[in-house]
This record gives sequence, structure tokens and C-alpha cells, in this order.
Amino acid sequence: MGSIMPSMRRILLCLLLAAYSTVLVTSTAPLSDSREQVRAFTRAVEFDYVSWTLDAALLKLQQVALGAHQYLPEDAQTQLVRDFMALIAQIQIQEAVLNQLHADPGDVSAQLEETRAFLDTLYTQRAEQAPLAESILQAQLTQTLAQHGFTSGGQPIPPLLYHSTPLPWALVVSPRDSIGQLANLSLETALTLEQHIAIEDAVTDALDVSALVVPVGGIGTYPTMVAQTSSLNWLSEVIAHEWLHNYLAWHLLGLNYSKSQDLTTMNETAANLFGKEIGAAVIAHYYPEYAPPPAPSRVPPRADDPPAFDFREQMHITRLQVDALLAEGKVEEAEAYMEARRLVFWENGYAIRKLNQAYFAFYGSYADTPIGPAGEDPVGEAVRQLRRLSPTLADFIHHMQGLTSFEQLQTLLTRLQ
Repeated sequence: MGSIMPSMRRILLCLLLAAYSTVLVTSTAPLSDSREQVRAFTRAVEFDYVSWTLDAALLKLQQVALGAHQYLPEDAQTQLVRDFMALIAQIQIQEAVLNQLHADPGDVSAQLEETRAFLDTLYTQRAEQAPLAESILQAQLTQTLAQHGFTSGGQPIPPLLYHSTPLPWALVVSPRDSIGQLANLSLETALTLEQHIAIEDAVTDALDVSALVVPVGGIGTYPTMVAQTSSLNWLSEVIAHEWLHNYLAWHLLGLNYSKSQDLTTMNETAANLFGKEIGAAVIAHYYPEYAPPPAPSRVPPRADDPPAFDFREQMHITRLQVDALLAEGKVEEAEAYMEARRLVFWENGYAIRKLNQAYFAFYGSYADTPIGPAGEDPVGEAVRQLRRLSPTLADFIHHMQGLTSFEQLQTLLTRLQ
């Protein structure tokens, strides 16, 4: 026990410093900054990262002290994670049943009481099983990072720690005459859709900007905050994605994340590429039954078949037209076009609540695929090209971590080619 406690104290100190640094960053921004102007409408409902970080840190310290997963054979560990994912899936099904019962106009009080009681039992099981399942996944991802050259002395820096939890919402704010993030603020998890709309309208009307509240899958706090899910493939990918943000925070690329839209896109595209590779490696080694099957050979459509609606392609087309209209100074026309296109997506089964400049400022930052909401933004393609030119994933990240501008990335590509 004496050998464990000093290391635990060091970990706790690091976590406390991380939480304190969050307070410093958010409290010293200049009042004239766009972010501070937006915060006039969100301060009362912003997410409390300090309390969450301290609670998560204490949970992780308990896991470190117990180290229970180390006493289980690998097959028992992987089965425990599988069982936990099945439990989360069962919770999601029962939560959907509960929502449906609440919408039922009939007398369903007995069913409501029964479903709530069942969910309470499932929630108790989740609370009991989550710490061990998280410890196992942390160890598996750490081993995978080591195999890809991201550890020092067998330990990634910073150590990989994550906690699944309901996530805050993100309020994204963009200028109306261009696409870029003026602000990205985290809001309380319990806010309703009506409150989201009220905040968006207040910010839009007062500051003449585009605003949108969006869900997020993970946040690069420390420990990393990851949404609860029953998809092990998605979970592995997001944990790796958010760990890379923690890693890059100690390097120039991450330190300059918010300096420009180009740097935001460089960070997020690199993290998406990294998360997909590491996540796929975890699944292939520990959970091969979840590995996606090979892509089927493409069958050409018959001449009389209507063309299938391709979400990414149609969003790409939309972004190109929006960029063209905004470049010509036609802001109102661009906004009318986006609303018309939103209805097209809606009619094809994609329930987009609001399609505006803020939507593209957020989703366009994740440019790990050539077709999508990033449009013809050259930044994503340059990051993808650097990955193709890098012999290993570690080489790719080591190239990226020292960059402070898109121009540096272009110069690096020219040299490598």
C-alpha cells in the first residue's frame, strides 16, 4: 500500500492542476472577445467542468488503488466488457420505452411504475459494473497505444483515463457572412430542446451571428469525458480520439487549437483519423467479432432505379453552394438555401433541426473523409495526405503535433513529396 499511495497522490495532483487550469483559461479571457459576448447569455447554464473533473478523478483513483482488472485473465476481461455493453443496450431500450409511455395519452401508470423500477435496477447494475469495465478498456487502449509507439516506459503521456457520462451540449457560434467558430461553449446536460432554441435565438438576435446547440460524443477533459453508448466500436474510437486531444494539448498544434478555423480542423481531422485507427486495432485484437465486414463490391444501379440519397455527398454539395453564396456577400440567400436544403434532408430521413453557418462550422471541422460538410476546404485533404505519406500512425502524429498553421502543413507536404 505504501508504494501505491505516492503514485496516487501524484496522479491526483495532476488532475487537480488540470481542473484548476480550466478555471484559469475560462476566467481570463478578455471581455471584448466574441466568446465572452456569447457567455452573457450562457453563464447561468454552463457546464461545471471543475466539479465533474474532481468527481471523475476520485473515481479513477479508486480504480487505480483496486487494480481489480489485473487479476482477471484476458478472456474474462473482454467478456466483462461485452456484458457491460449489453447492459447499456438494455438501458437504452428501456429508456426509449419510458419515453414512449410518457407520450401515451392512455392510462399507463402501472407500466410507467414498472419500467421506472426496472430502470432503477439497471442503473444500479451500471454503477456497479462501470468502474471495472472502464479500467479494462483503459488497459486495452493503453496496450494498443504502446504497440503503435505512443508510450514512454510502457505508459502513454498523459495516462489514458476516461469516464462515460451524460455529456454537456455545445453551443457553436459562427459569423453569418462566413463559416468559422467564434465560440464553442458547453451547456448543462439537462437543458431541454426549448431551452436550446431560446439560447440560440437570444444569441442570434443580439449579436447578429449564427448559433446552434449540438450534441458531442466526447470531450478532452482529464479524465476524458465520453458519452454512454452500447457500441464498442464507437466507444473505442472516441476514447482514442479524445486521448489524442489530451496528448496534443502538450504540443503546439493542440495549444493553438482555437487560434483559427484551420487549426481547429487540423486538430479534429487528425484526432478522427487517429481514433479510427486505434479504435479499429482495439476491436481487431480484443473483440474481433465486432470488426466490420469487408465492404461489398459496388453493384451498379439499374438504369430505371432512382439515385440513392447519399447524405455525405448531398451535404458536400450544400456546403459548396453555401460557400459560393457567402463569398459573393449573399448572406440572406445562403441562409434561405440552407433552409431549403434542410427540408430535402428531412424528406430523405435525416432529421436536421437547423442547417446554418454554425452547423458547418462545427461538423466541417471533422474532415477525415473527402466528401462531407467540410466542402472544398483544403485543410482536411492536406491532413489526410500527410497521413498517406507517413509510414506509421506515430510518424503522422509526430509531424502534426509541431504545426502552428496550415501554411506549415503545406510546406511539410511539399518537403515530404
